[in-house]
Order: sequence, then structure tokens, then C-alpha cells
Amino acid sequence: MHHCRQLVVLDLGENRLSGDIPTWIGLHLPLLRVLRLRSNFFRGNISFPNSHLTNLQVLDLADNNLSGILSPSSLNFSAMLQTLNVDKPMIENHYGYKESLMVTVKGMEFVYTTVLSLVTSIDLSCNGFYGEIPKDLTELHGLVFLNLSRNHFTGEIPENIGAMKQLESLDLSMNNLSGSIPTSMSNLNFLGHLNLSHNNLSGRIPSGNQLQSFIDPSIYSGNLELCGWPLLECSINEPSQAPSHEGGDTEEKKDEIDVIWIYGITASGFIIGFWTVIGTLLIKVSWRITYFQLVDKFYDWVYVKLAISIARWKSIILKD
Repeated sequence: MHHCRQLVVLDLGENRLSGDIPTWIGLHLPLLRVLRLRSNFFRGNISFPNSHLTNLQVLDLADNNLSGILSPSSLNFSAMLQTLNVDKPMIENHYGYKESLMVTVKGMEFVYTTVLSLVTSIDLSCNGFYGEIPKDLTELHGLVFLNLSRNHFTGEIPENIGAMKQLESLDLSMNNLSGSIPTSMSNLNFLGHLNLSHNNLSGRIPSGNQLQSFIDPSIYSGNLELCGWPLLECSINEPSQAPSHEGGDTEEKKDEIDVIWIYGITASGFIIGFWTVIGTLLIKVSWRITYFQLVDKFYDWVYVKLAISIARWKSIILKD
């Protein structure tokens, strides 16, 4: 098969193939655009020395026994570095053949036909890759689907992942990733599927743009220290500084003292005023007589006014 230098699609998925992935794939198939080896028993690392896979658009090695540290720079995926602008089919229509390929994206299987030439995808899920997610992976600006789930990746999500602006599906679930979710991820405006569940991520989930449209909390589940929409709100724990804290206590004590002084002065004023009036009435007989005369006059005036009003209402009622 390594003499088929015009080969564009190599699909050997769902077989019982084992051993290492043949290195001649990268040497003798320069026109290869689709490499699909998923659901086999291949082992070892992805090793294509002196790779010529510059036209590769779809790499599907999911569900194998592959392992090792991922190094996309050594694979020379030039076709994924920029957005594709292809106006012709991936495979020329000879003898009535119609191009068709099943690609697993967004957790589902899709069959691509007429737009297959625009598909760029890397699926390495369900393997044993470890180490950090390579930063040069974010240089694949034309990549549309990326699935690295169910591996043993550690470290943080690359900070510059927001540069992969064509991403429509990103699955990094079930790894050992840690740290916070990069804020640049909010720049992925075409992202329609996201799964970061079951890692060790922490901190606040970035907000804004496309990330706000993800309302399913399960895409972040299994990250106990994550917070923010659509999970629980983050608690606001501002670090307290000793000087400001002591200053706050002083102000509070000062306010309490001021309140006590106000209540004390008010009560004292009432008591003094009350006993001044009462004491004067008790001591000055003439003032006491005058005071009670005024009270009697006020009572008589109120009684007369009330009696006149009642009589007037009775006369009106009797006439009716």
C-alpha cells in the first residue's frame, strides 16, 4: 500500500489491526488528506519521522492503545495551519464514486460528503497520551474539531487556545488538566460543542461571547473547584488587610460611642425639661393655679365644639 502515492483517503477504522502505526504513511503518501485508524489495537506513540503529511486534514486515531507525549510540530500538519478555501471535492469523481466519510464530532457521528474538503479534525480520544497539551497545537488555526478526551494529559489548558478561532467542537474531558480555564477561550466564536468535565480545573469560568451560550453544567462537572455560570456563583473573598481591618474596628467603635452620646443627651434633655416644668408647678402656687385654669379652659372649649357639632348632625338627620 505504501506505493499508492496518489492515495488521498486511508480509512482502516473498526478493524483488529495491532502493532505500531506504519511510519511509511508519513513518508510515501504525500497527498493523504484523511487518515482514519480509529477503533483498532495500535500501540506506541504517533511517530512519522520526516513526515510529508502536509495535506492531512482529518486525523482520527481514537480508541486505540496509543501513548506517549504528543508533538504535533513533528507531524507537519501544514493544511491545518490556516482556514481552508477549497472549491473542489477532496476526491475526484471517477466512475461515479461519491466521496463520503464518517467523522465523530460533538459526541456524535456525522457523515460528510460534499463539504468533506472543508473538514479539519484531530481525534485522539480514548488513548493513553500523557504530558501537557502542546502549545504549538494552538497554531493550527484552521482546525475545526479537536478531541483529546479520555487520555492522561496534565498541566494547564494552553493559554493561547483562543487563537484557534475556527474551532466548532472542543473536548478535553476525562484528563488530569489543572489550573484555570484560559480567558482567551471566550474568543472561540464558532464553538458549538464544549466538554471540559472530569479534570482538576479551578477558578472562575470565563464569561462573554460564545461561552455564555453553554447552559449545560455537565460540561464542567467533575471539576470541584470551578465556579461561575452555569455552575454556582463564585464566593467573593477579598483578602483583608490588617491596617484597614483595625481602622474599620476603630470607626465602628467611634460610631457606637457617638450613638450612645446622642441617646444620653436626648434622655438628659427630656428629664431636665420634664422636671423643670413639674418642679416649677410644685413650687410656684400661682403658676400651678394658672396652669390648671388653662387646662380647664381648653377642656371646656373642646367640649362646647363637640356638643355643637353633634347637635348640628342630629338636626340634619331628623330633617331627612
